Amino acid sequence: MPDFGGPLVVRWHALELAPVEAGAAQRARVEVENAGSAAWRSRGPADGIFLAYHWLDERGNAIVWDGERTPLERPVEPGSTLRQEMTLRGPIPPGRYRLALDLVEESRFWLAELGNDPLERDVDVLARDATGARAFVGDAEPAADWAERARALHAEGYAAVGGAVEPERGLRRRPPAELEPYAPGGGRHPRFPHPLVCPSLLPPLEPNDEVSGLPAYRPGGGEPWMFDARLVVRLRRR
Repeated sequence: MPDFGGPLVVRWHALELAPVEAGAAQRARVEVENAGSAAWRSRGPADGIFLAYHWLDERGNAIVWDGERTPLERPVEPGSTLRQEMTLRGPIPPGRYRLALDLVEESRFWLAELGNDPLERDVDVLARDATGARAFVGDAEPAADWAERARALHAEGYAAVGGAVEPERGLRRRPPAELEPYAPGGGRHPRFPHPLVCPSLLPPLEPNDEVSGLPAYRPGGGEPWMFDARLVVRLRRR
């Protein structure tokens, strides 16, 4: 009989990880053994045990604590080894990080909190590939530095970026009330509560909303996004 050291004991054996890009989701393959006396099970989308991870800095401080969850493909009985893929999303911005893989009993505890060692690996997180970025500006005219600023935000890790909307110069009437939250001025607003107007999007994202007749993207689905008021488009006379 195996000599189990407790009900929840983890032994990590392997991690296969492709190059990681900031903000981008990818698949990794892990091999982990249930060395305890209790079976592991994922029970629905938010109950049971899940594969997960943290991103730490060089001093072990958490940069991303609650990494994305991946349910177990099957129950893992004591003494059994699981080999499966899991989802990872790179941290923002690019740089040197430490990846710490762990199992989590959702809404209760991480198994490392019970004395198990996570699987840790130092990772150089790359800039996100922005070559496929697409601009959805409609009838607006981007400022001269718009493309450069949008590309830099994508490389930092954001799949969707948008910014300010400036009325046409010399236009005396006020801009539509819908566009008032998009007035130029200021900088980044990571909790901007409105859709991104005239956004730059990485595939496969597409505009999914409209504001005052302009294409817009309402963030959702887990892809990171950023509003930056220095990213300016100018309205043309209609």
